[in-house]
Amino acid sequence: MSDTATGAGDRAARVLELLAGRGGTLAVAESLTGGLVAAELTAVPGASRAFRGAVTAYATDLKRDVLGVDGALLDERGAVDPEVARQMAAGVRGVLGADWGVATTGVAGPEPQDGQPVGTVYVAVAGPEGVGKVATLRLNGDRADIRKESVRSVLGLLLGELSGNGRTQDTEENGGI
Repeated sequence: MSDTATGAGDRAARVLELLAGRGGTLAVAESLTGGLVAAELTAVPGASRAFRGAVTAYATDLKRDVLGVDGALLDERGAVDPEVARQMAAGVRGVLGADWGVATTGVAGPEPQDGQPVGTVYVAVAGPEGVGKVATLRLNGDRADIRKESVRSVLGLLLGELSGNGRTQDTEENGGI
């Protein structure tokens, strides 16, 4: 994944710098991104000072059984849902013992899923003291573009929270390549 195409590498470096400077830690729960968020973070030298690890919960039952996402919620709404993203971020924080957790879930394509069109993505951040936020993304492009933009977006959401620039409510963004 190219930093110039996504800006994800710069965001990953800044996130890790802020966390390490505060003695904070981060855990990642990924679905549609399949490990790309963790890869961006671990590409940064010294990432181990703040990055605890990741869970790639691609299958719905792993979201429930490993990350603690409510089974009734998954049955009712499916895995592509803002509350599922929020619970994934909170769940990975607990499972991996981190101060902050982030999560990605959505539809990269080529087919719709859970009644959601391709390009529907939810990224979430959960932090200390109940801090949590979900961003709704409506992305364009092919599968690779959607996944790359999801990585950039979840790191940007966390960066906003860590730098104090996060908005107080959930957000919706449109875009993509």
